[in-house]
Amino acid sequence: MSELQSCFKRYEKKYLLTQEQYLAVKHGMEAYMIPDAHPNYTISNIYYDTKRFDLIRASLEKPVYKEKLRLRSYGVPGSRDPVFVEVKKKFDGVVYKRRVTMKASDAMRYLQGAQNGDGSQISREIDWFLRYYQPKPKVLIAYDREAYAAADGGELRITFDTALRARANDIDLRSGDHGVPLLGKDQVLMEIKIPASAPLWLAKLLSSNGIFPASFSKYGTYYQQFVLGGRPAVMKKEVLLSA
Repeated sequence: MSELQSCFKRYEKKYLLTQEQYLAVKHGMEAYMIPDAHPNYTISNIYYDTKRFDLIRASLEKPVYKEKLRLRSYGVPGSRDPVFVEVKKKFDGVVYKRRVTMKASDAMRYLQGAQNGDGSQISREIDWFLRYYQPKPKVLIAYDREAYAAADGGELRITFDTALRARANDIDLRSGDHGVPLLGKDQVLMEIKIPASAPLWLAKLLSSNGIFPASFSKYGTYYQQFVLGGRPAVMKKEVLLSA
């Protein structure tokens, strides 16, 4: 899990894969990619938005510039465990991500306006976002990630996300990562993260398996399926455990 730095600038491409395509990519990249230092883990994100979902509605219109705020954890945190308050921006295809690390309980109070930030430049950017948009927690989205890094030590990363799930009730990272499915159980979301263009071997691998970029947003998919589509995104822990 090599995402513990505070600032990122990179290109990110997403691809929706079938199980067959997933296995083909895994086989084809064996000579070039190695498992990340922490290759398998669960990510949970709480997405914040305005009362009328202005941020995601604007994002789905594919503007040149867009931004969002989320609270992220790796695994299910306790109140004193670290989580990440992130502002993620995208301009002209380049992703910029800036975040601060806080204890889970402090982060929740901070985003509710009950606690100040640490005064850093990144914290001040988040403070401005909170004042301007006055966002509220809208949904918790979790998924299981399989992560790979470049074998040559380069900055290329490839991740595979499965079991994407969401809930609009009990929106607290400390309450677990259960939720209702966002994708079919055989679908895999692949993300390629790189500071420049993809290497030739990867471009050939994707082309030979009929894999093309997908315009996919986890939060956007939730919004379209559950908010616009009217599907309930409410699930209790007991339902998940008994399934």
